[in-house]
Amino acid sequence: MTIEAGPDELFTTRAKATDAVALAALINGAYRGDSSRRGWTTEADLIDGTRIDAAALEEIIGSPGKAVLVLRAQTGLFGCVQVERKDEDTAYIGMVTIRPTLQGSGIGRQLLAAAETFARAEYGSRAAEMTVIEVRAELIAWYERRGYVATGETRPFPYNDERFGIPKSPDLRMIVLRKSLAA
Repeated sequence: MTIEAGPDELFTTRAKATDAVALAALINGAYRGDSSRRGWTTEADLIDGTRIDAAALEEIIGSPGKAVLVLRAQTGLFGCVQVERKDEDTAYIGMVTIRPTLQGSGIGRQLLAAAETFARAEYGSRAAEMTVIEVRAELIAWYERRGYVATGETRPFPYNDERFGIPKSPDLRMIVLRKSLAA
């Protein structure tokens, strides 16, 4: 697989409101529609519609206790991840996104590690939590290989909120994964 920029050219920064339109395109292209099928993390068979819009991203980017980290190079955006202070000890990590053609290249691990480091440094978090659609066994296994553990807790999919898309199945649930960030 060819990566469009060498590893020394990739860097992670905190997103700015001016990144919102490009981020929405990256995220929606990675999660939904035909372009997402070029990667292995697509939700296209489970959910229609958009994953997020620029206005929602601007709100996240501008909110205290929330951040979107962007993996970029001079040639553009390669990935992003949301990090949010959930409580005094825990950060929520979500919306982990890698350009579909680059999935499997190792930059997802790099971005997830950057999110965990940010959560520790910025929020003082001692644990990270995330939710994943329960039927996404391959993705859950990927997170488990990175130290995340299923807590046994499930949460309902937000069926009545089209900001998260339009589910194709009536029985989607989210499982909660957790990882200690203690040094």
